[in-house]
Amino acid sequence: MESVSRVEEEAEKLIEAAGIDSDEGFKLVMGIREAAVNAVLHGNSYDPAKFITVTLECSQEQLMATVADEGTGFDMEKLPDPLAEENILRGTGRGIFLIRSFFDEVNFRQLHPGTEIRLVKKFAASTGASS
Repeated sequence: MESVSRVEEEAEKLIEAAGIDSDEGFKLVMGIREAAVNAVLHGNSYDPAKFITVTLECSQEQLMATVADEGTGFDMEKLPDPLAEENILRGTGRGIFLIRSFFDEVNFRQLHPGTEIRLVKKFAASTGASS
């Protein structure tokens, strides 16, 4: 999980340098962190021999983050709905739901082995984000 903390720190630095509003920045960092946690926990099953790869890019138009693991992949159709009555009180299972609420685009790609998630947040011209 040390790698997750490093990803979070780098995301915070990039978002701060880009001048993104602190409330919005908090959501973006949380989403990126959640993607990294999923890669380590679910993708790589905490296997210390497996790595995650993270790319963070920010321009005036958008922030893009990709997180890839070396696991076996997963089927999006089999993810439980976190809003379903039987899942509402569960302490887990909301990560992708939260990520989708914070980013404009969320795309998954199977890598064989592994899964990559690509997150995109588009900025209005007035945010002043740059990097």
